Amino acid sequence: MHVKRITAVITALIFATMTTAFTSVAQSSAATNPSWNIQFSTSFSTAARLGSFSGCSNWGADICTGLPNALQSSWWAYPAGWPDTATARNRPVGGYYEPQSTVWISGGQMHIRMSRGTGSVSSAAVVPKASINKRYGRYTETVRVSKVTTGYKSAHLLWPHNSGSKFEVDFPENDWDTAPSAYIHNGSASQLSFPSNVNWTQWHTYTIEWWPGHLSLYVDGTLIGQTTSSTYVPNVSMDWIIQNESALNGKQAPKNSSAQIDISYVEYDSYVG
Repeated sequence: MHVKRITAVITALIFATMTTAFTSVAQSSAATNPSWNIQFSTSFSTAARLGSFSGCSNWGADICTGLPNALQSSWWAYPAGWPDTATARNRPVGGYYEPQSTVWISGGQMHIRMSRGTGSVSSAAVVPKASINKRYGRYTETVRVSKVTTGYKSAHLLWPHNSGSKFEVDFPENDWDTAPSAYIHNGSASQLSFPSNVNWTQWHTYTIEWWPGHLSLYVDGTLIGQTTSSTYVPNVSMDWIIQNESALNGKQAPKNSSAQIDISYVEYDSYVG
């Protein structure tokens, strides 16, 4: 009788140990190899003439009524007249978002041509609607700057959907006449930065992977930076904004100038574990 009890206890302990080990391995795998489901991807097969990104609403409705019907459910842009970051910060030369005069889709690419006459810069920020108000995800874009001019920049970013949070993930970001980098912020905490070691003028694929307790950043599938710090990994819903605007570091877009970025692929994936 005692032998049977001892055998039963040993068997139970072995089973519990194996179950714990299996759970631990599964959790470790989820932490290092998260799973994703594609929610939106595009290679820009549907064209949209210059001027189509018009009638863009404020946050909430998230629609540009000038777009072809096939694109209205996929894309939104900051509406005409919103100030860009340089203007909001009272830089000597800033801009205003003007999607109707800067953004079009043709030849399997989205093109964004910013410009300055003698006054403000015409900037552009476009938003894949599938990525609005999401907690966690994988964000991928393939881009290049086809015309570099001093005074223009990108800050493609994850930004809190609701006010009150100060998390921010900028990637890729920088002036177009310098190399792109990744920057992670949270209010007054020290900024994290990771160089990409690539050039804006060449086609590259930039990916942000964000899941509970983790942020990883890739260029062409190569990891360039990551953090597991709760100070920097967002724990609130974010929006993915492909933002292009006036430079902030003292460089000014020359009068009667322009600069252009092209995007050949965009994908948003939800996190599933």
